[in-house]
Amino acid sequence: MSKSREGPAAGGGAAAVLLRYLREQNRPYSAQDVFGNLQREHGLGKAAVVKALEQLAQQGHIREKAYGKQKVYFADQEQLPAASDAELRKLDADIAAQSAEVQALQQSCRQLEAELKDLNSAMTTLDMAHEIEELRKDCASYTEKLERIKSATNHVTPEEKEKVCSEQKLYCKEWRRRKRMATELLDAILEGYPKSKKQFFVSPTASACVPGQPCLLCQRAAVLLQEHFVLVQEEVGIETDEDHNVMLPAAL
Repeated sequence: MSKSREGPAAGGGAAAVLLRYLREQNRPYSAQDVFGNLQREHGLGKAAVVKALEQLAQQGHIREKAYGKQKVYFADQEQLPAASDAELRKLDADIAAQSAEVQALQQSCRQLEAELKDLNSAMTTLDMAHEIEELRKDCASYTEKLERIKSATNHVTPEEKEKVCSEQKLYCKEWRRRKRMATELLDAILEGYPKSKKQFFVSPTASACVPGQPCLLCQRAAVLLQEHFVLVQEEVGIETDEDHNVMLPAAL
């Protein structure tokens, strides 16, 4: 064997440690990875690791491959003993068993993480005790209110309730009808009105017409609106439901 193929210097030097480590692991490592993995156990400095790896690569004991600015080192596969068919089958079986174990552990971890998430989002014992106390107070308050209602003598009979509901429906229906009529009426007038809708609705301090001489438009408006609105100074002052935040009540 040539001198360049001789093993690293005896005596437990850095090169011998690195060569043994790369052959045992049989996977690629960068110099930083090797340094991080062996620093604590063997006390190797990073400069010594880099130098020893480069030396081993130059001597042909390991292989070196560059990826951009980074280099990785791995054992020369030709120098490793070839595995028999039986050993390969055993390795395949070990890989399959460990893969199944990894999947089972991952599934278990996911279940534990889900359980932990549920526990973290759940109320604590102290919070539950406080919530129970608040619910008991609410129950006591509702029970007292229910007893007062039951003991009252001025209960509304079903007939009276039905009458009130019927009247409400009637008034709401009339409300909608009159509002629709007024809206259609105003829309028809506004088609030829020279001002904006806001100016038409709000009663101004001065009329658009000459006092005492209302225009044809105002005369038409007076005829159409006199049944529903009060005229002020030849202009129309209208208060809408929206101006007073008034809404139709919900059905009983």
